[in-house]
Amino acid sequence: ELKLSLSSSSVFLSLQLFGTIVWILVASTRVPLPLLQGWVMFVAVTAWFLSIVFLCVFLFGYANRIAVNWNQMDFLFHGATFVFYFGAFLLQAATTSLHYFPRKFNSTTYEKILEDHDYNISIAASV
Repeated sequence: ELKLSLSSSSVFLSLQLFGTIVWILVASTRVPLPLLQGWVMFVAVTAWFLSIVFLCVFLFGYANRIAVNWNQMDFLFHGATFVFYFGAFLLQAATTSLHYFPRKFNSTTYEKILEDHDYNISIAASV
């Protein structure tokens, strides 16, 4: 009989926790580059949802009914999640690094791309 081990459940729960935190942090910042941060949100929400589905497959016993190599599926899922989260990290970090570049509205008016508060939240989302 296939059972969800303690380490697997802690991995899924940590994915839920950190995915939710990234989702909240990115959603709470002012978005200077919607395309980049849109991808970060897509990755966080999709990984969060798929990890819930994956966890429910084990919790409700569907894993016993589906003839799949679950060790391989687990490896592929976490490998793909790592690749997408690493790409999202790079994009979020790139957006955060634009903090000191001014946005020019006209010849006399400048504004930071990210205010200090948004910069701090963006750093936390990057980490």
